[in-house]
Amino acid sequence: MIAIRRLDPPVLEPHQAVLAALHAACFSVPWSAVEMDQLLAMPGAFAGVADLPDGPGGFHITRVAADEAEIISIGVRPAARRTGVGAALLADAMERATEGGARMLFVEVAENNPAAIALYRQAGFAAVGRRPDYYAGLDGGGDALVLRANLAATSVVE
Repeated sequence: MIAIRRLDPPVLEPHQAVLAALHAACFSVPWSAVEMDQLLAMPGAFAGVADLPDGPGGFHITRVAADEAEIISIGVRPAARRTGVGAALLADAMERATEGGARMLFVEVAENNPAAIALYRQAGFAAVGRRPDYYAGLDGGGDALVLRANLAATSVVE
Protein backbone atom coordinates (compact mmCIF):
# COMPACT_ATOMS: atom_id res chain seq x y z
CA MET A 1 0.00 0.00 0.00
CA ILE A 2 1.25 3.46 -0.88
CA ALA A 3 1.13 6.05 1.90
CA ILE A 4 -0.52 9.34 0.99
CA ARG A 5 0.45 12.32 3.13
CA ARG A 6 -2.57 14.59 3.42
CA LEU A 7 -1.90 18.30 3.17
CA ASP A 8 -4.63 20.61 4.38
CA PRO A 9 -4.38 24.42 4.24
CA PRO A 10 -2.56 26.28 5.43
CA VAL A 11 0.12 24.31 3.58
CA LEU A 12 3.55 25.29 4.83
CA GLU A 13 6.27 26.60 2.54
CA PRO A 14 8.34 23.38 2.46
CA HIS A 15 5.26 21.45 1.27
CA GLN A 16 4.55 24.05 -1.42
CA ALA A 17 8.10 23.54 -2.68
CA VAL A 18 7.60 19.75 -2.78
CA LEU A 19 4.37 20.16 -4.74
CA ALA A 20 6.06 22.57 -7.16
CA ALA A 21 8.98 20.16 -7.67
CA LEU A 22 6.60 17.26 -8.32
CA HIS A 23 4.58 19.36 -10.76
CA ALA A 24 7.79 20.28 -12.59
CA ALA A 25 8.76 16.60 -12.82
CA CYS A 26 5.36 15.70 -14.27
CA PHE A 27 4.52 18.55 -16.64
CA SER A 28 6.35 20.65 -19.21
CA VAL A 29 5.03 23.95 -17.80
CA PRO A 30 5.55 23.79 -14.04
CA TRP A 31 3.64 25.69 -11.41
CA SER A 32 5.68 27.57 -8.81
CA ALA A 33 5.50 27.25 -5.04
CA VAL A 34 3.69 30.62 -5.00
CA GLU A 35 1.09 29.25 -7.42
CA MET A 36 0.72 26.16 -5.22
CA ASP A 37 0.13 28.43 -2.25
CA GLN A 38 -2.54 30.36 -4.18
CA LEU A 39 -4.30 27.18 -5.28
CA LEU A 40 -4.29 25.72 -1.79
CA ALA A 41 -5.58 29.00 -0.34
CA MET A 42 -8.85 28.53 -2.25
CA PRO A 43 -11.78 27.50 -0.07
CA GLY A 44 -12.20 23.74 -0.01
CA ALA A 45 -8.74 22.98 -1.46
CA PHE A 46 -6.47 20.21 -0.21
CA ALA A 47 -3.58 18.13 -1.48
CA GLY A 48 -2.01 14.73 -1.13
CA VAL A 49 1.55 13.54 -1.69
CA ALA A 50 2.53 9.92 -2.28
CA ASP A 51 5.48 9.11 -0.04
CA LEU A 52 7.75 6.44 -1.50
CA PRO A 53 11.01 5.03 -0.10
CA ASP A 54 12.99 7.17 -2.56
CA GLY A 55 11.01 10.37 -1.93
CA PRO A 56 7.73 11.92 -3.06
CA GLY A 57 6.28 9.99 -5.99
CA GLY A 58 3.31 12.10 -6.98
CA PHE A 59 0.64 14.53 -5.86
CA HIS A 60 -2.91 15.70 -6.28
CA ILE A 61 -4.53 19.03 -5.64
CA THR A 62 -8.30 18.85 -5.28
CA ARG A 63 -11.03 21.27 -4.34
CA VAL A 64 -14.57 20.78 -3.02
CA ALA A 65 -17.25 23.40 -3.65
CA ALA A 66 -20.74 22.58 -2.41
CA ASP A 67 -21.55 19.05 -3.60
CA GLU A 68 -19.00 18.99 -6.42
CA ALA A 69 -15.24 18.52 -6.44
CA GLU A 70 -12.52 18.98 -9.01
CA ILE A 71 -9.08 17.48 -9.29
CA ILE A 72 -7.11 20.60 -10.17
CA SER A 73 -3.91 18.71 -10.88
CA ILE A 74 -2.64 15.20 -10.37
CA GLY A 75 0.69 13.81 -11.43
CA VAL A 76 3.15 10.99 -10.87
CA ARG A 77 6.84 11.55 -11.43
CA PRO A 78 8.08 9.49 -14.39
CA ALA A 79 10.13 6.98 -12.36
CA ALA A 80 7.07 6.12 -10.24
CA ARG A 81 4.55 5.65 -13.04
CA ARG A 82 2.75 2.33 -13.45
CA THR A 83 3.43 1.39 -9.83
CA GLY A 84 0.02 2.16 -8.32
CA VAL A 85 0.88 5.70 -7.24
CA GLY A 86 -1.70 7.27 -9.54
CA ALA A 87 -4.43 4.94 -8.28
CA ALA A 88 -3.52 5.69 -4.65
CA LEU A 89 -3.59 9.44 -5.28
CA LEU A 90 -6.92 9.18 -7.10
CA ALA A 91 -8.38 7.08 -4.28
CA ASP A 92 -7.27 9.69 -1.75
CA ALA A 93 -8.79 12.54 -3.80
CA MET A 94 -12.08 10.63 -4.14
CA GLU A 95 -12.22 9.70 -0.47
CA ARG A 96 -11.45 13.20 0.74
CA ALA A 97 -13.88 14.79 -1.73
CA THR A 98 -16.59 12.49 -0.40
CA GLU A 99 -15.64 13.38 3.18
CA GLY A 100 -15.96 17.05 2.17
CA GLY A 101 -19.55 16.54 1.01
CA ALA A 102 -19.00 16.17 -2.74
CA ARG A 103 -21.31 13.90 -4.69
CA MET A 104 -19.57 14.40 -8.05
CA LEU A 105 -15.86 14.63 -8.88
CA PHE A 106 -14.58 16.16 -12.12
CA VAL A 107 -11.19 15.97 -13.81
CA GLU A 108 -9.83 17.13 -17.14
CA VAL A 109 -7.42 14.83 -18.93
CA ALA A 110 -5.59 15.10 -22.24
CA GLU A 111 -7.31 12.92 -24.78
CA ASN A 112 -3.87 11.67 -25.85
CA ASN A 113 -3.15 10.23 -22.38
CA PRO A 114 -4.59 6.69 -22.57
CA ALA A 115 -2.99 5.53 -19.31
CA ALA A 116 -4.70 8.28 -17.31
CA ILE A 117 -8.01 7.78 -19.11
CA ALA A 118 -7.90 4.05 -18.30
CA LEU A 119 -7.18 4.81 -14.63
CA TYR A 120 -10.12 7.20 -14.41
CA ARG A 121 -12.48 4.82 -16.20
CA GLN A 122 -11.47 2.01 -13.84
CA ALA A 123 -12.40 4.33 -10.96
CA GLY A 124 -15.87 4.97 -12.41
CA PHE A 125 -15.32 8.20 -14.34
CA ALA A 126 -17.18 8.79 -17.60
CA ALA A 127 -16.73 11.46 -20.25
CA VAL A 128 -19.21 14.32 -19.97
CA GLY A 129 -17.55 16.92 -22.19
CA ARG A 130 -14.60 18.06 -24.24
CA ARG A 131 -12.53 21.25 -24.11
CA PRO A 132 -11.06 21.88 -27.58
CA ASP A 133 -7.38 22.88 -27.62
CA TYR A 134 -7.35 22.99 -23.80
CA TYR A 135 -3.76 21.80 -23.77
CA ALA A 136 -2.59 23.90 -26.75
CA GLY A 137 1.14 24.42 -26.33
CA LEU A 138 1.34 22.09 -23.32
CA ASP A 139 2.50 18.49 -23.01
CA GLY A 140 1.72 17.49 -26.58
CA GLY A 141 -1.31 19.77 -26.95
CA GLY A 142 -4.78 18.64 -27.87
CA ASP A 143 -8.23 18.54 -26.43
CA ALA A 144 -9.16 17.78 -22.85
CA LEU A 145 -11.81 15.27 -21.97
CA VAL A 146 -13.96 16.32 -19.03
CA LEU A 147 -14.63 13.26 -16.90
CA ARG A 148 -17.03 12.90 -13.99
CA ALA A 149 -17.46 10.31 -11.27
CA ASN A 150 -20.59 9.93 -9.19
CA LEU A 151 -18.99 9.57 -5.76
CA ALA A 152 -22.15 8.19 -4.19
CA ALA A 153 -22.11 5.26 -6.64
CA THR A 154 -18.38 4.76 -7.09
CA SER A 155 -16.13 2.51 -5.09
CA VAL A 156 -12.70 3.93 -4.42
CA VAL A 157 -9.88 2.26 -6.37
CA GLU A 158 -6.74 1.16 -4.50
